[in-house]
Amino acid sequence: MLRVDERSDDDSMTFRSAWLILIACAAVSLVVAAMAALNTALPGIAVDTGSTNSQMTWILDSYTLVLAAVLLPAGAIGDRMGRRGVLLVGLVIFGVGSLSAIWVDTPTQLIATRIVAGVGAALIMPTTLSLITAGVPKEKRAVAISVWAAVAGAGAIAGFFVTGVLLNFFHWHSVFITFAVSTTAVFALTLTIGTSKDENPGRFDVIGSLTSMAAVAAVVFGLLEAPHRGWTDPLILVCLVGGAALVAAFIMIEHRRTHPLLDVDLFRNRSFASGSLSVALQFLASFGVFFLVLQQLQLVFGYSPLKSAVALFPMVAGVGFFAMIGNWLAVRYSLRVVLGVGIAIAALGVILLGVVETDAYWKVGVLLGTCAIGIGLATAPSTTAIMSNTPLDNQGVGSAVNDTARELGAAIGIALAGSIMAAGYEDRIGPTADAAKAGIGTIDPSAATVADEAIRGSLAGAVKVSEQLQSTAPQLAEQIASGARDAFSPPMQTACLVLGCVLAAGAVFLGWFAPRELAAPQD
Repeated sequence: MLRVDERSDDDSMTFRSAWLILIACAAVSLVVAAMAALNTALPGIAVDTGSTNSQMTWILDSYTLVLAAVLLPAGAIGDRMGRRGVLLVGLVIFGVGSLSAIWVDTPTQLIATRIVAGVGAALIMPTTLSLITAGVPKEKRAVAISVWAAVAGAGAIAGFFVTGVLLNFFHWHSVFITFAVSTTAVFALTLTIGTSKDENPGRFDVIGSLTSMAAVAAVVFGLLEAPHRGWTDPLILVCLVGGAALVAAFIMIEHRRTHPLLDVDLFRNRSFASGSLSVALQFLASFGVFFLVLQQLQLVFGYSPLKSAVALFPMVAGVGFFAMIGNWLAVRYSLRVVLGVGIAIAALGVILLGVVETDAYWKVGVLLGTCAIGIGLATAPSTTAIMSNTPLDNQGVGSAVNDTARELGAAIGIALAGSIMAAGYEDRIGPTADAAKAGIGTIDPSAATVADEAIRGSLAGAVKVSEQLQSTAPQLAEQIASGARDAFSPPMQTACLVLGCVLAAGAVFLGWFAPRELAAPQD
C-alpha cells in the first residue's frame, strides 16, 4: 500500500487523521447535498427555463442516474490511479458542472450540466470513504467511518436547509454558485492530505465497467421513471428486465476475469452482504419518507422550503447521534442485533407514519425522530461491515458498493412511494377535478382543461390552481385545495405502510442472516 502521509508520532497521527476525516466529510457532503438541493429550487428553475413536468423530473434525476452508474468504475479508478488525485479531478468536474448551470437557458442545457456534475460526484464519493479507511489507523477507523456515515446520512437535509436559506434571499442561481465556491474550497483543502492506492492493480476491467454502468443505469432509470410512466410501460419493463439480465451478465463476466472490477464473491461474505442490504434499506426509508413528508409539509401544512428543511431536523439529530454509537454497540454486543433492531425501529417509525393521523407537526417530528434512531443505529455498522471485509487495496471499490447500495435504495424508495402516491391520488381526485373544471369553465372556458390536467396530475398542481383562484373564486379555490388534500392523505399513508413493511421484512432477514460479530477493520 502506497502511503504519502507517513506519521512520525502519535500526536501527528491523531491530527492528520482528524484532518483527513474532516476533508473527506466536507467532500461527501457536497455530493449528498446536491442530490437534494434542487427539490426546493425546482419551482423557480421551471419558470425561468420553461421546463415541462418530464424535464423537471430529469433535472433532478439525471444527476442521480449518472452518479449511480459510474460509481463502481470510479472507485476502481481511484484504487489504481491514486485516491486523492481522482478526488481532485472529481471536484473539478463537479464544480464546473455546478457553475455552468448559471449560464443555461433551456431545460436540456441544465440537464446536461447535471450530468456533468453527476460524473464528478461519482469520482468524489467512493474516494472519500476509501481515503479514510486506507489512511486512518486501525484503532480510529471505526470512529472515522461513524463520522463519515453520519455526515453522508444527514447531507440531504443539509441540502434542503441551505437551499431554503438561499432562496429566501437570492435567485436560484445562488444554489449553484454556492456549490461551486464550496467545491473550490474543498479542492484547496484536499491538496493538504496524503493519498493511497493499490500497489498491484492489474489491468483495468473495461468490459466489467461498461456492463456494470449499463446494468445500474437501466435499473435506476426504470425505478425513477416507473412512478411517471407506470410499471407496465414497455420502456420500464425493458429497463428493469434488461437491467436484471445485465446484472447476471456482469456476475458471469467478473467470475471469469483475472482482475475483476468487483470480486462478486465478496457477497458470499455475510457481513459484506448484510451491510450492503442494510445500507439499501436505510436509504429506501430515508428518500421514500422525504418524498412523502416534504409534500405534506409544503402542500398540506403550508410550510416554506426553509421551514420544511428545519422541520426535518429530527432526522439530522437522530441519525447524527446514533450513528456515533452504532459501531460501538455492534462491536460490544452483536452486528446482527444492531442491524436487525435498527432497521426494525426505522420500520416502526415509517409504519406509524402510515397509521397515525399526522395532522400536527409534533406527531410528524416524533415519528421522523423514531425513523432516524433506527437508521442512525444501523448506518455506521453497515458501512464498517462492507469496508472491513473489502481488501485494503480495493477500498475504492468497496466504498463504491456502499454508495451504489445507497443510490439503489433511494431509487427504490422513491419509486415505491411515488407509484403508490400517484395511483392513489389519481383514484380519488376525480370528483374534485370534475367540479373544478365545471366551475372554472363558467369563468374562463379556455383555462378549464389546463386546470383539470394540473389538478389530476399532482397535489402540487392542485394547490397552484387553488392559489390562482383565490382572488376570483375563493370558495372554489378552497374546495379544490380541500379535495386535493383529502385525495393525498390516504395514499400517503398507504405508501408509508408499504415502505414500512418492506423495512420490517428486511429487519427480520438481517436478524437471521447477519453474523453476530462485526469484523475488525483490516490493517
